[in-house]
Amino acid sequence: MKIYYVEDEKDLSELIRKYLTREGYDVTCFYNGEDAMQHIKDDCDLWILDIMLTGEISGYDLIKALKDNHSPSSVIFTSARDQDLDKIMGLELGSDDYLAKPYSPRELILRVKAILKRSTANSPQVISYDSYEINVDRREIKDKEAIVDLTNKEFELLLFFLKNKNVAFEREVILRNVWGDNYYGSDRVVDDLLRRLRRKMPSLRIETIYGFGYRLL
Repeated sequence: MKIYYVEDEKDLSELIRKYLTREGYDVTCFYNGEDAMQHIKDDCDLWILDIMLTGEISGYDLIKALKDNHSPSSVIFTSARDQDLDKIMGLELGSDDYLAKPYSPRELILRVKAILKRSTANSPQVISYDSYEINVDRREIKDKEAIVDLTNKEFELLLFFLKNKNVAFEREVILRNVWGDNYYGSDRVVDDLLRRLRRKMPSLRIETIYGFGYRLL
């Protein structure tokens, strides 16, 4: 996951970057608000912002800009001034957490993990394919603005292909994954279900491999 860390104390910034990188995060550091402001519209999972920064742009200005751009990124504020006013202002502006300096790197990492886990859990899984947007959690499919209405089995078949793009499967394997091990009917139900799915979602590039099975491209 991608983290932007805005901190004008370069020694602290490098220390925290090493800790976060060790945990597997992709970390970019900014040493002033002006440089960070140029990346407000970037796709980023979490911003860690120091409130008081060198230059004209503060951490408060950055979070306001994030909210004005409707950024989905989570935000942690840090401040050397352990005052309730800083905490209240940060939370009112929309930050997810507040950490007073000095703080231990381990404490920050625990806060980061908790916030990213929470934001991931609250984010619906959406898969894009061609003009389709497939919301896995809501089991809803949109083709531009139109709703595509699938039966439960049609959706399960679609999901199986989407999770295994460019992989060829025999009918028996598809049958086992979509209908389960307890199904004892003909594997030709795969052909019938696939025909209906193709009719409802004509932009799906499902290749027929004669004598073998199918593959989504």
